[in-house]
Amino acid sequence: MFSGFEHGVAEVNGTCIKYLRGGSGPALLLLHGHPQTHVIWHKVAERLASRFTVIAADLRGYGDSGKPAGLPDHSNYSKRTMGQDQIGLMAQLGFPQFLLMGHDRGGRVAYRMALDHPQAVSKLVLLDIAPTLAMYEQTTMAFATAYYHWFFLIRPAPFPEMLIGAHPEEYLKHTIGGRSAGLAPFTPQAYAEYLRCLSDPATIHGICEDYRASAGIDLEHERHDLALGLKIECQTLVLWGAQGVIEKCFQPMQEWRQLASRLSGKALACGHYIPEEAPDALLAEVLPFFA
Repeated sequence: MFSGFEHGVAEVNGTCIKYLRGGSGPALLLLHGHPQTHVIWHKVAERLASRFTVIAADLRGYGDSGKPAGLPDHSNYSKRTMGQDQIGLMAQLGFPQFLLMGHDRGGRVAYRMALDHPQAVSKLVLLDIAPTLAMYEQTTMAFATAYYHWFFLIRPAPFPEMLIGAHPEEYLKHTIGGRSAGLAPFTPQAYAEYLRCLSDPATIHGICEDYRASAGIDLEHERHDLALGLKIECQTLVLWGAQGVIEKCFQPMQEWRQLASRLSGKALACGHYIPEEAPDALLAEVLPFFA
């Protein structure tokens, strides 16, 4: 995986961020989701690197990046703080402005980055998410059943950490294999990497803190933006899986219009894990958009 890419670790924003770098051309930062790592991009990274300088980073709390203990208000896992990590990474690598694509939790970090640092993000792609506030406020039985972890992981420590830690592989299989495509999209190498990282108790805690922040301080930030009428300024492309929960439970274009001024989007013929389920379809959309 990631032929031609170099590994690196950057000390930024009080933590360390693990990343891979490959290719040449305009800078493109890729951010993964839960409960995964930068490895989600392994089916598209080399082709992207033929046109861009690709940086695939692990989020704070995930992969081989830093995993600080959560603060009482979970602010050190807010999407604002996680976004500052990535802004710091890109600045350290010499890219004050860059293209940005995020899937799942990485998408939530990405749109916070575009709101907080409009001068840094030149174009934005968000994969299979609706805005966090909209998803919590519009919770239905169908959504809560499919995304039960949104409500499980936010329970106070150490309860969810203890349960996941008792059998990390069962949590991994149930989470990534419980979607429309099952475990089929995940290569043995990628699956092994996800399991390696999730087997670390510090990762489990970091994941829980990420979700705890989303159910608290992140909602405060989003309500503040909506009250002031702040919107993402750059061109934004949203893509979601036609077989996934976003399609079934939300109206993503309608929701994103409240936060993005220059918006386009569509559903792809896949489920949640777009970079691994439908890499060719993803590239067909993002290559012309980023160009």
